[in-house]
Amino acid sequence: MVSKVITATTIGLNAYKIDVEVDFVHSLPNISIVGLPDIAVNEAKERVRSAVKNSGFSIPALRVVVNLAPADIKKEGTNFDLPIAIGILAQGGFLDNEKILNTAFLGELSLDGTLRGVNGVLPLVSGLKDIGVKNVVVPLANSKEAALVEGIEVLGAEYLVDIVNHFSDNSECKLPQITVDIEKYLTDNAQNDYIYDFKDVKGQQKAKKALEIAAAGGHNILMMGSPGSGKTLMAKCFASILPPLELKEALELTKIYSISGLLPANEPLITKRPYRPVHHSASAVGIIGGGSNPKPGEITLAHRGVLFLDEIVEFPRNVLETLRQPLEDGEVVISRVQTSIKYPADFMLLGAMNPCPCGFLGDSQKQCSCSEFQIQRYRSRLSGPLLDRIDLQIEVPRLAPEELLNMKESAEASSEIRKRVVNARKVQVQRYKNANILTNSELNSDLIKKFCRIDAASENLLKSAIIKFNLSGRSYDRILKLSRTIADLENSQDITQLHIAQALQYRAFVTENATV
Repeated sequence: MVSKVITATTIGLNAYKIDVEVDFVHSLPNISIVGLPDIAVNEAKERVRSAVKNSGFSIPALRVVVNLAPADIKKEGTNFDLPIAIGILAQGGFLDNEKILNTAFLGELSLDGTLRGVNGVLPLVSGLKDIGVKNVVVPLANSKEAALVEGIEVLGAEYLVDIVNHFSDNSECKLPQITVDIEKYLTDNAQNDYIYDFKDVKGQQKAKKALEIAAAGGHNILMMGSPGSGKTLMAKCFASILPPLELKEALELTKIYSISGLLPANEPLITKRPYRPVHHSASAVGIIGGGSNPKPGEITLAHRGVLFLDEIVEFPRNVLETLRQPLEDGEVVISRVQTSIKYPADFMLLGAMNPCPCGFLGDSQKQCSCSEFQIQRYRSRLSGPLLDRIDLQIEVPRLAPEELLNMKESAEASSEIRKRVVNARKVQVQRYKNANILTNSELNSDLIKKFCRIDAASENLLKSAIIKFNLSGRSYDRILKLSRTIADLENSQDITQLHIAQALQYRAFVTENATV
């Protein structure tokens, strides 16, 4: 009789059930693993052999054949160590097959039989629950992460021998069942302490208001200004006004960071929106994701948060152009010969740039030394289609001497701005509760018609703007979505002509850029 043990593997964020089948064959003693394993899975035979021996059990002097079914799915990672060991012990009579029938096993083994944590436990356990598995045994290090999935019993183990004892008839040594109150954990661990705060940013009221609107509606924003005008500082402060994560968002992010191996130790749930500053030397694969074994890139790690590109025009043109489709769709598809993987990428793009190569075009204190051709070539590194996807495009001027030297007046703190952002987000969550979206930036054409209705005066203003600035259909939709956010911040149920005018004002850079 062949022993069978349930486990799972991930492809992208999706989990697939894997049956670990173990049989003993009368041949030279050896462990053979089949079923499309990668190098890490193949190396499990040595870890399992030592772990079983050092846990006080023995492997018969026979050939051990381990089949990972279905065989057409590539198996990667070290989470197969534990199910392989359990299968061998069950086939050797140390475990009752009937008792582990509806239990899944995940984990890496040390040579002494200790269980090590593995990546991707949350999506794995979530997938196992969806296919009807009732119990799962995971390393103690991953137990709280696994317990985030409701509807499945999670058992945390530290040693291989503890698992064997748990499933034995006469043993009183039972594995602890791990539970986590997700909503309470999310509330208790929401971080409100930030190094950078808007109270330390002097002046720049227009830029601060634009950043507030961007945070409230999840909009993309580009800041252009002279060196030292405060663009980078305000970008760092931007994280301090972002609203707390909804439970759905937190679970999405935790899955992404779990499979990437970036989940912080002792933090089973991501409780803070990601802020991902990227250097302009980053490659397209680093930003979009991919590789021979496709992994999430920066845009996926910034999901439900912010991707900050400082000196955005210094990024290679091909890298910036790869952002166009994710900015539009909120997801990225990485295609390879054998598979196609989809990752979520609903992020806010925050960019900063100088107005010209020398940086002083339009500066009140220093004269620009660039020619018109140099300025045009510099700005053309941002293509029209990419600019069309950026909702707010603002200038950040140099501070006047009196603003810079003013030590008496303190600016509004991030905590106050954050309150308005949170209130606006609550309005959006309530409004779109049946539409499966969370922010105004996610509105599609049908939802725009439903939730962004405007009066005749506003329609005439938009018509004039379309004719004057030659706005595209995408620009039209984004102006309406931006107007909806501005109205939400002012607690207005209707979009007025004033909201439309303000939204148009924040997109003025598109037209200016076209005429330089």
